[in-house]
Amino acid sequence: MDILLVSEDRELYRVCLEILDEILQQPWTLSAASADDAISHADLCIWDYQAEGALPNYGGGSSSKHLYLVSRKDLPEFRRQVAVAEAHILLKPVTPVTLAAFLGFAVSSRGDDHLREDRDEILQCLVQTNLTLQEYDQDRTSFLARAVHDFRAPLTALSGYCGLMLDESFGPINGAQREVLGRMRHSAQRLSRMASAMFQLSIARHVKKRPAFERGDLRECLDQALHEIAPFADERRITITPELEPGEEGLLFEPGQIEQVLINILDNACKFTPKAGAIEIRGYPFFWERRCGQPGMLPGVERRRSVSQEPNSYRIDITDSGAPIPSEHLDAIFEEYASYSDGRDRSGGGLGLAICRLIVTQHDGCVWAENTDLGPRFSIVLPLDRSCIPVRHAGENVTFEKLRRINVHAAV
Repeated sequence: MDILLVSEDRELYRVCLEILDEILQQPWTLSAASADDAISHADLCIWDYQAEGALPNYGGGSSSKHLYLVSRKDLPEFRRQVAVAEAHILLKPVTPVTLAAFLGFAVSSRGDDHLREDRDEILQCLVQTNLTLQEYDQDRTSFLARAVHDFRAPLTALSGYCGLMLDESFGPINGAQREVLGRMRHSAQRLSRMASAMFQLSIARHVKKRPAFERGDLRECLDQALHEIAPFADERRITITPELEPGEEGLLFEPGQIEQVLINILDNACKFTPKAGAIEIRGYPFFWERRCGQPGMLPGVERRRSVSQEPNSYRIDITDSGAPIPSEHLDAIFEEYASYSDGRDRSGGGLGLAICRLIVTQHDGCVWAENTDLGPRFSIVLPLDRSCIPVRHAGENVTFEKLRRINVHAAV
């Protein structure tokens, strides 16, 4: 099956590769092209529509042959250019789950002509319904983002005034007042971080932003994170043992964001660690087999030219002495708005851990949770070398630029 993606977006190309690798059981190829390229025949064409460029007329009006990804603001212009009334449209930014659902339905309709007509009709109804729901969802998300943005200013001011009073800028205070003000400032800072997390989650799909990578010091990030959660840990008499091995010299990251990841995970660990419990932090150089996604999984067919397993990443493990996480929720706790209504619910409503996954993914890393004999362990892996961003496909690491020049074949 020949599939064509007309897009300059390398992240969209990577997502399509992963989705097709999961849903297709037959030989297939995925080719990348730009709108200016000569468009060849394909069984399915995915258009990443850009309003500034004209959309080529490709292949007539077969509704099952095209899937258009369109920004909401570009819908009027798109409808003027595309004559197909029943065009299959997904609003950008499209989520991998939504794209997987519609790609799966589209490729399954390639077969029996009688079944294809029925499937096309059902697919068209689903696409139109999804389009309306996406419009409502974007309106709701925009409102939420504006509201949360307005929350952050008074929370920052409240935290600042507490700090001034703790510094006795307005006069001396006694011990009881200092304790109350300290608790107030800590709570205000937690609310401010939650508001920032909600804002980032709200805009993440609509604003593509790469971190401002620099050579930072992980120890400084960890020290600041430990300072932030110290009042909560001291209150519960939790012992925290940090140990970072050398080896992160080649690590590029945005210090503020990685600090936020550490704060969120440590804050989560403190909530679920019993009083007088323990949290262990360990960082060390690590070999990450990127083809496997999450470390610890087995790779596919061995096709690497080198079998070297020299450290290519830096890993941080945060283990607490709390109760085990239910195995069926180990992945779900990183989802937005995830919650399993249990006293052991680590998701926190899908805020802290969801923002961790968002940040780590933007750093081309990986974050996951697992249960150990010592208690739940949250692990972060960040790559050391950014000269080549890998794309996993069929057990092979290749750059997006190479993928743009070749057809990637996948066989059963």
